[in-house]
Amino acid sequence: MPQDAITSLISTYDATGKYFDRDALDTLKSYFATGSARLAASAAITANAASLVRKAGSQLFEEVPDLIRPGGNAYTTRRFAACLRDLDYYLRYASYALVAGNNDVLDERVLQGLRDTYSSLGVAIGPTVRGIQILKELVFDLVGDDSEWLGEPFEYMASELAEKNL
Repeated sequence: MPQDAITSLISTYDATGKYFDRDALDTLKSYFATGSARLAASAAITANAASLVRKAGSQLFEEVPDLIRPGGNAYTTRRFAACLRDLDYYLRYASYALVAGNNDVLDERVLQGLRDTYSSLGVAIGPTVRGIQILKELVFDLVGDDSEWLGEPFEYMASELAEKNL
């Protein structure tokens, strides 16, 4: 079950029977200090999701035009729509992870089994990773912030997918 940053931290310390130490308190302080910004970023993503996905798709297809040519993974209207749907899916779950301050939801709802699914469908992972990176760049521009916490969910998904492609 996905956990937020606080629940995850409590579970870790409870399992070892420890009180919070300085590291735990610093983690909590950081999470609460960025709480309003996390909510504002999530609200901005929600309000602009369709535009972000459209822009990410356009940029991805401009960078990798073979995707929309005959034989490409986004060739045909159905496959093109599926690619944009997947970008929207990554963006939505990234917004959940931003609010939670934890990537557990990405593991459980996005990454588990994705590599196998894409492999069975013949979907290349490289363009998927690039699409996620483009979404991150667009979110940075939209929110006007390049704080580490804002990029974490996108970097996590891209990294996990890239590692599974080795």
